[in-house]
This record gives sequence, C-alpha cells and structure tokens, in this order.
Amino acid sequence: MVAIRYETPRSVSEAVRLMAADPGARVLAGGTDLLVQFRTGVRQPSAFVDIKRIPELMSIAIDAHGLRLGAATPAAVIGEHAELRRLWPGLAESVRLIGSTQIQGRGSVGGNLCNASPAADTTCALIVNRAECVIAGPNGERTVPVEAFSIAPGRTVLQPGELLVAIRVPRPAARTSDAYLRLIPRTEMDIAVAGAAASVTLDAAGLCTTARVAIGAVAPTALRVPAAEQALVGSRLDEASLKRAADAASAAARPIDDKRGTTAYRRTVAGVLTRRAAAIAAARAREQGSHP
Repeated sequence: MVAIRYETPRSVSEAVRLMAADPGARVLAGGTDLLVQFRTGVRQPSAFVDIKRIPELMSIAIDAHGLRLGAATPAAVIGEHAELRRLWPGLAESVRLIGSTQIQGRGSVGGNLCNASPAADTTCALIVNRAECVIAGPNGERTVPVEAFSIAPGRTVLQPGELLVAIRVPRPAARTSDAYLRLIPRTEMDIAVAGAAASVTLDAAGLCTTARVAIGAVAPTALRVPAAEQALVGSRLDEASLKRAADAASAAARPIDDKRGTTAYRRTVAGVLTRRAAAIAAARAREQGSHP
C-alpha cells in the first residue's frame, strides 16, 4: 500500500516550500477534479497540499482597482457576493455553472483554471475581463494573463514549486459589462459543446469603444478572438456587427469531433454563442448608462 501525505499549510510561503520540496505533490484547491483523477488513476500524487486553510486564498477583495479573488475561494461564496455579481455579471454566471450545488461548496475558480480543461466555464469570462493569474513560487511572485495560463489540455504554465494564489480582475470602466454563455447536451452538470464570453464598453452615444471576445471548448485552450472584437468596435452592436463577430468566432474555432458534437456543429455554436453573449453584454452596458 502506497502512503500519500496530506498537508495543510497555513501560509503561502509554507505551501510553496511543501510544493518545492516534493515535485509529486499536488495542490488541493477544492479537489472536485483532482480527487476524481486520483481515484481513476489519471493522477498519482505523492502528497495533497490543501490550501483552503490559507486565509488570503479563501478571500474576495474588491477596491478601486478591481477584484482580488483567492484561488481556493469556493464557487458558492463567489455566487453570494453581491458586489462581484454587479460589477462582473458574466464572470458570476460562469462561476455558477461549475458543477452541482454540492460541488459549488468546494470547487474554486483557481482549481477550474489549474485543471486546464478547454471547456472550463470560467476561463473565457476571465479572459474578456482582462484577468491575471498571481503565481507564487520559490523565486517569488509573478503574474500571467489568464489567456496564457493554460498551454494545452491539462497543462498550465506553473513550474515546479509554484501554485496559483489569486486571480486579479481590473475594475470595469463606465458603461462596461460582460456575459458568458455555453451550450451543453443536458440541462445541467455537463461539459460544454462550446462556450463564449464577451465584454463591451460603450461611449455616451452608444458606440462600442472596446470589446473582448473569447471562446471555449473549441480548441486545445480557450481562445481570445481579436477579429470578433474588431467587428464590434466602432459599431452600435447592431445585427450586422454581431453577425460579423459571430462569423469571426466560428472561423477562429479549431474544434474536434467527439461525442458532444461534430467539428462543423461546434464552429456554428461558437458563433451563435458569441453573438448572443455580445448582445447581452451590450444590453447590460446600456442599462448602466441609463442609471448613472
């Protein structure tokens, strides 16, 4: 019988020390993916390093600069945070889609990112909100944009001894809002056929001045789609510009055929979801402008 250690560090420095000393250790930020992988033999860690007893990794802080979200903060806690839901409704939507009610009590955004699934719901929403990953390791802290954090299915930029400690999201500008949508085969608790997020900023006249678009589950990693963003900027987000953005998202998608859908179907869905997410984000941004 193989013995597996269970460690409960109380500080980031202690967690880094444990991870650096044992290359086979794995961070337990919630365990909703890791424990399943362990039981099925996909991962065989030499130790579980449970970071849920580190206060700063279980916190939500919002100030004039934006959001700092502890990497192990449970999804259920995020879903109950009114200010976060008000400022980043699309991000909140994506977090609410992580698993079941039971999973929400343990699962975290940090864990969702580190699992590095191409279909992870929170990744696209974080990308369009310009989020950054705060990484701690033996050489100190570094930051990486969320769009660069996952490098392949199941793989991230984390080096030996490093762990994700927080996600930083800048405060949105005036008349800015976001949205996230996905399509799944069942009504709940399934992996996305495709997902799309959009964030838009409008000027006082209702023109789109800035846009961010990302699509998921249609490539090895979530993709930002600059061509879709360009289709929206300078427009009033009318049907013509939304269609151009949808076409750009479909063209950028690089899906595979699998049991959830064909390549052609998933390309089409990526475009449809992009158009709808951009329209929802625009409606939310306009609503902000009508209530200064």
